Amino acid sequence: MASEGANALLSRASRIRAKLQALEASTLIVEDVSHQHAGHAAVKDGAEETHFNVKIVSEKFSGQSLVKRHQMVYGLLNDELQSGLHALSIVAKTPLEALEK
Repeated sequence: MASEGANALLSRASRIRAKLQALEASTLIVEDVSHQHAGHAAVKDGAEETHFNVKIVSEKFSGQSLVKRHQMVYGLLNDELQSGLHALSIVAKTPLEALEK
């Protein structure tokens, strides 16, 4: 496992991708949309990598409510949420749901 110092060198998007691998996703898209929120009141001192969209398709979501799916994602990203990740938009689907679009 990477040390905390080495982990700090990775972009937040890379860390999010790595942490969400625990969901064994067939699709994992992480999009940094922080630039859309520049000047936003909650973005202080020129902070970067604060707003992300994630789309995750995982069999691990089968039988789980939408709330539970989001809790699973938030649980994996808790340390990011505690260290500057301000907003996270989540689309969490099972493979069957992803096919239905």
